[in-house]
Amino acid sequence: MRAPRVALCALLAVLLLAEAGVSVEAAVACKPMELSSCVGAITSATPPTTLCCSKIREQKPCLCQYLRNPNLKKFVNSPNARKVASTCGTPFPKC
Repeated sequence: MRAPRVALCALLAVLLLAEAGVSVEAAVACKPMELSSCVGAITSATPPTTLCCSKIREQKPCLCQYLRNPNLKKFVNSPNARKVASTCGTPFPKC
């Protein structure tokens, strides 16, 4: 149980640090913390919540920017993150 908590804390810390350097793309406020509702689904086998899917769709214009950020890339580009996005009907963009 300790490993998922550590991963969650690490992801939240990275998201907080990256939020300050994120700009606006396509009239969407690119805020990585908006994806915090997806942490459980990304770090475990639990299905994404409705809120998570809503936030992924909302933040889709920002995904390429997140993928270019070395602090976020390892989380956003993980197989589980891609699976969550796919489950939510939001395929990853080709950047």
